[in-house]
Amino acid sequence: MITAVRGTYDILPSDTPLWQFVEARARAVFQRHGFCELRTPIFEQTELFVRSIGDATDIVEKEMYTFPDRKGRSLTLRPEGTASVVRACLEHNLLAQQKAVRLYYCGPMFRYERPQAGRQRQFNQIGVELFGSYSPLADAEVIALLVRLYEELGLTNLTVKLNTLGDADSRLRYQDALRACLAPLQATLCTDCQRRCATNILRVLDCKVPACRDILAAAALPGMQATLSDAARAHYQQVLATLTQLGIAYHEEPKLVRGLDYYSHTIFEVTHTALGAQDALGGGGRYDGLVTEMGGPPTGAVGWALGVERLLMALRAGATALPVPPAPVFLIAFDERAVQENFIIADALRRAGIAAITAYEKQSPKAQMRQANHAGAQIVLMRGEDERAADIYKMKDMRTGVESVCPAADVVHHVTAALRGA
Repeated sequence: MITAVRGTYDILPSDTPLWQFVEARARAVFQRHGFCELRTPIFEQTELFVRSIGDATDIVEKEMYTFPDRKGRSLTLRPEGTASVVRACLEHNLLAQQKAVRLYYCGPMFRYERPQAGRQRQFNQIGVELFGSYSPLADAEVIALLVRLYEELGLTNLTVKLNTLGDADSRLRYQDALRACLAPLQATLCTDCQRRCATNILRVLDCKVPACRDILAAAALPGMQATLSDAARAHYQQVLATLTQLGIAYHEEPKLVRGLDYYSHTIFEVTHTALGAQDALGGGGRYDGLVTEMGGPPTGAVGWALGVERLLMALRAGATALPVPPAPVFLIAFDERAVQENFIIADALRRAGIAAITAYEKQSPKAQMRQANHAGAQIVLMRGEDERAADIYKMKDMRTGVESVCPAADVVHHVTAALRGA
């Protein structure tokens, strides 16, 4: 038997209602905030991700699915969404069409990681990107948008973690201070972190190796805010003040860096208590230099992405009432002629917006009733020779067990009334 590739999985019919619920709620929230959907290809030129994410990141060094096409060009399955959104904006000149461009995306991403709960090699993200503003109010708006989405989905016990990387000069000063602090400890770090000390010192703070995390937790690391310029500090303080005005609680996390090189100024992460040690639900930050790095004009930009699988884990672990698909009406045929008659009635019910299932051939009433129970039917309609002679349908409410009859011409009306409890 051929099975799904390790790190991938099938989303079964029993699970898709929850996926559809999350996606529909997300789209509704995004539209209320003025965001429009953008859909980008699943694979891109490899150079796009190397230039945007950073060649010294774990994603580029270890996790990307990269392959040559038939002409030898290097292509990569997208490991994240922002780079593709920026590429699409520049290619189609979207940033010149209006001052503020608000976009969102949904879809699969790919990283070669060790599969674990809520983290697969093919995983799904929902994300937003806001282009055209350097204002700290834009930072606060997208953070609030993420929190409001979680609230809309019924999640509580959220923690918003915040930090700032400052502007380019602030970041350079912090890198120098961090490098000096870690120099005496460098030999005790993992081989990757020893290399990062020379190539990309901030990535040390994002190391997942337990021994390195223990060393960093015990070290007296410099705080990023100590190296901020006055302008960078004012930007960050305005973000914090605005979140407070919006009633959004936050926790400052001075070692938060995120895993991508394009971030600057505000970075943030939202965690949830139901997810255990790997508690991040989503996060993002400001990336003012990325559009320029990709060949575009200087453009303020801020955004975030959430992992859908991890979000579903949190929803299932909570007390939120999860959605269920609409219970269908099931039509039982007592003879061959009723099979055809039921097919016509089922079509009428569906056109009226009511889910309906009917058989393609006659089976025993007992077998058909088992199918109705399996489908979770609330209403069962029954038709045979006697019902045809009286021009009626028998109707059984599976919730109460009450049986009744209705004229064949008024089936849709009677079913609608029964489903509404009238």
